[in-house]
Amino acid sequence: MIWEKRWFQFGIMMLLAFVWGSSFILMKIGLKSFTPEQSGALRIVFASLVLLPISLRNLKNLRIKDLRSLLIVGFIGSFFPAFLFMVAEMHITSSMAGMLNSLTPGFTLIVGMLFHKTIFNKAQATGLILGLLGAAGLILIGDGFKFGVINNYSFLIVLATVFYAISMNTIKTHLSHLNGIQVTSLSFFFIGPVALVYLLTTDLAVVTSHTGWPFHLLALATLGIMGTALALLLMNSLIRHSSAVTASSVTYVIPIFAILWGLLDHEKITFLQLICMALILIGVYLTHVKRSHKSRD
Repeated sequence: MIWEKRWFQFGIMMLLAFVWGSSFILMKIGLKSFTPEQSGALRIVFASLVLLPISLRNLKNLRIKDLRSLLIVGFIGSFFPAFLFMVAEMHITSSMAGMLNSLTPGFTLIVGMLFHKTIFNKAQATGLILGLLGAAGLILIGDGFKFGVINNYSFLIVLATVFYAISMNTIKTHLSHLNGIQVTSLSFFFIGPVALVYLLTTDLAVVTSHTGWPFHLLALATLGIMGTALALLLMNSLIRHSSAVTASSVTYVIPIFAILWGLLDHEKITFLQLICMALILIGVYLTHVKRSHKSRD
């Protein structure tokens, strides 16, 4: 039974890695016709529409005491990161975004330690330092050619990973009595209307002047349905049955798919970037070193 559970979790993590690793190139495609604000709103709207029937069915499970946590998961874990990634990808490559996304497990551990009484050991502390050094290197490399050219938009991705970490710890600590479907559908029930209202305030008429906008819209629809709704259903289920840090380890593999998609789209990946990426992944590995018996998942 233990091995079956581990293989099941591994399968979900690989599927998530592929879906989320492909998300960065879908963002890049959508941004060819839509503004970052429109793209972020459309991602949330499409996901919310797909989840709406499930959301309505699960309203009976909504408790007043869960409202605050669900709003945190919805807005901090999905709404704001959707916009942060879109704005950032106007100025950095999709593969860079995928690499920086690997900071999520480290920040998940930090947030858990600061606010949820998570205890970590020396190896995990070393992992956090290595991960942060790797991320700092990626940011300092800039466009990938030399150190010292800081792209400030990279920090938007870093902020998004902090938001992901807050959301994951909130689910594990305060919403473990709900399953992944309930957490995802109920959180999007609140953020979907906000995204729709915001989308309608933008100038959508200009979009039709761009060649290929229907294809770009399809990319954002795929991003919302597969890369957001389906992926979060799987992730939230994984968090509930393991730990926030373990679930966030899916970011081990996400950069691989992000880099492969980037190469297919003729993005340049340098040796320095790969070294920094290796530092982050080593750091992520160390953050998953078995904790002492005093720790709590």
